[in-house]
Amino acid sequence: MYDPLIDASPNRLSLPNSYWASQISLGKLSPSLLGNHSADVAIIGGGYTGLLTAYYLATEHQIDCHVLEANQVGFGASARNAGFVLKGSGRLGYAQMAKKWDLDTAKGIYHEFSDAVARVDDLIVSNQIDCDKQEYGYLKVAHNAKAMQHLQNAADFIKNNFGGSDNSVEFINRDKFCKQYMDHHQAYGALRLSDGFGVQPLKLLLGYKDLVTKSSVTVSEQSCVQEWVEESGKHRLITDNGELTAQKVICAGNAYTPKYFNQRIDNKYLPILSNIIVTEPLSEQQRLEAGIHTHQVTMDTRILKYYYRLLPDNRLLFGGRGAVWGKGANNPIYSQRLKQALDRCFPSLAKVKVEYNWTGWIAAAFDDMPHVYEKKGVGYSLGYCGAGLSFSAQAAYQLAQSIAGETVPELPLYKSPLPPMPFSKMKRWGQWAYYHYGYLKDRFS
Repeated sequence: MYDPLIDASPNRLSLPNSYWASQISLGKLSPSLLGNHSADVAIIGGGYTGLLTAYYLATEHQIDCHVLEANQVGFGASARNAGFVLKGSGRLGYAQMAKKWDLDTAKGIYHEFSDAVARVDDLIVSNQIDCDKQEYGYLKVAHNAKAMQHLQNAADFIKNNFGGSDNSVEFINRDKFCKQYMDHHQAYGALRLSDGFGVQPLKLLLGYKDLVTKSSVTVSEQSCVQEWVEESGKHRLITDNGELTAQKVICAGNAYTPKYFNQRIDNKYLPILSNIIVTEPLSEQQRLEAGIHTHQVTMDTRILKYYYRLLPDNRLLFGGRGAVWGKGANNPIYSQRLKQALDRCFPSLAKVKVEYNWTGWIAAAFDDMPHVYEKKGVGYSLGYCGAGLSFSAQAAYQLAQSIAGETVPELPLYKSPLPPMPFSKMKRWGQWAYYHYGYLKDRFS
């Protein structure tokens, strides 16, 4: 398992054996970068952020750009995630944002996150991307009574300050949630936001790739950047077999960016392993016995969160944190723990088998917020904290705006660079300690 804090490069690694990859072929590999080439903008990383930044640069600003992907489009987090299109990114709540900055800033971030969901929806609909889009609704489940009160307060804060209606923001009590949504044995109630939805993330990614190639953008796969040289106001990106010279550069590798890559982002994020299991298809009787009546995306309020949804073929997807170090990624104990957690939520599914299990890296910033930042022709987007499927679309749009010299919103998301990670050599041990703290707090608070 590639570990960005240990391995020097993610070059030429195998693709994930995920449920998503079992459904669709990645198609023909785009040619690698061979020889010397030039572009106005080089984009490093062929995931959601990189592809959509290229798409917006080409279609809205008519800027020549070139995407370099270390492996094949479909290798990284964009093909490993749970397929949740939801409002939010990072770990700060909106009331916390208002306290940290001010109410107008929190409102601006809320609308950016809302626009992100709408942007993904529009890309799917307007371009007829077949990605198994499911019903609208994002359910945030309270795992104890204290969390239930926090959710009620969050619903009231959004309604009172951001103009959320009873239809767009709804607090659901335990009885209604268990009867109408899912008979979740650890739920105390839920907050429902109306504009989230689930997709097949790899199909969406390949849909984005198709948009990019149709926009006459060059995508070079198996073209890992081994060296980044800045000289005479230009950037030389050197791969195994070629070199791309560009006026400007976007770094869009997120958690798959190596530890030492560019001084602007080195040691400024923490890669975290996420683990996902997918069960065998549930029979109609099994689904009814479990009391699962919705395909809406669902996440709980634990510090070490679980997230889940019923897929179109009635398999249950269930995800959570994986190993701390990449070398432990494939240890079966982590998928076993997820299955145990699933069984505690839905005891009637204890005998249902797990048919797929895979892992992937997400990225967290020290201040728990994503940073979409550009200065003097070099930009990056990092720190989605596991909610990048939707926000990556908005980040890509704003990165393209900034690279093109257009105005971007005056928000911390776009105006502040990534803060350094303190005690960077010890951050994995800090993560290990935090996981143990989170486990105890989730269980006993």
